Amino acid sequence: MRALARWAREEWGLLYVTVRAALLERRLRAAPMALGAVCLTALLQYVQNQPWGYGFVQDAGAVRAEDPLWLALLRTPLSLFVPALDLPVWGALAQILLVFGIAEMCIGWWRTLVIAYAATVAGTLYARIGISLGAHAPFGLPWTDAQVVDTGPSAAVVGLAVFVSWRYGAYVTSGAVTLAMVAEVLFKENLAGKEHLAALMVVGIICLAVAVRHRHGRALRRLRHTYHQLPPPVQRRSGSRAGRGSGLPPIQS
Repeated sequence: MRALARWAREEWGLLYVTVRAALLERRLRAAPMALGAVCLTALLQYVQNQPWGYGFVQDAGAVRAEDPLWLALLRTPLSLFVPALDLPVWGALAQILLVFGIAEMCIGWWRTLVIAYAATVAGTLYARIGISLGAHAPFGLPWTDAQVVDTGPSAAVVGLAVFVSWRYGAYVTSGAVTLAMVAEVLFKENLAGKEHLAALMVVGIICLAVAVRHRHGRALRRLRHTYHQLPPPVQRRSGSRAGRGSGLPPIQS
């Protein structure tokens, strides 16, 4: 048990301290964007289950691979908060509250939205590429998936979970989420599973860019520190003054 507790502290310690400090200091105000996203998702769930609201939600936030690309990209921001009709809404609400909330407290609301939308757009674009490859290609999809309504926060949740875990040193958690998504595709090959892998690829690129940037920043800081530790340059005197001070004749030009 002690070894397990020690591992848990090493894995989630920094993440726990960051989230706990934010909650103690600001309570519910620590994650206003996540709370707003939960309310928006619940509202869209209610509206799309009404006879008068189903068509509106579909027109505003339902993405299909058969739609024109400009229309799909226009609907993508809202589609992130439209729960899938074939899944329980409480799952989407819990995912948004937990993962979006932790991400907002750790990396800020605008970084959370950027990564969430990047992961969602990656899935949307992959669906078109996969259908163009065909069902028999390794990363292809059957043409029938072009008519599947693609909504929900799952791709964004997966991307945020991996990025925040990696950013805060929870590498086992980040790897476990990635392996779970790979296993999902191996055991149940479907559009959602492959979109999750596309989201992970984009988040992996973001992680690599952040790592390179931070390494470059550390190198610059070390150079500046080394520069400030150097002794001041020696002031050289002119030849005539040096000659007079040393008793030697001045240098003739």
